[in-house]
Amino acid sequence: MLTVTEKAQEQIAKYFEVNEVKPIRIFLTSGCGGRQIALALDMVRPDDRTFEFAGIQYVVEKAFLTEAQPIEVDFAGHGFKVSSSLKLEGGCGGCGSSEGCCT
Repeated sequence: MLTVTEKAQEQIAKYFEVNEVKPIRIFLTSGCGGRQIALALDMVRPDDRTFEFAGIQYVVEKAFLTEAQPIEVDFAGHGFKVSSSLKLEGGCGGCGSSEGCCT
């Protein structure tokens, strides 16, 4: 299950007022801050599940959706916040650095 709040839908609609409308992918990424869920413009792939909110298509890989659902996309302050049932580890150490955060 995927939910996109009204605040997030409004901000996404504003973005697409001046940019080409494309599907928005919700996916898991890893970096220095650990694993986190991200958003990106993409295309629909065969292994995706698609959702539509306010005329915008959202895509999530089926295997990731099974692991992470429910997923909620919200807009708070100056950015998007994506939450799910996944236990994501935050903080430094994702890059394997022993000198601090990715030094």
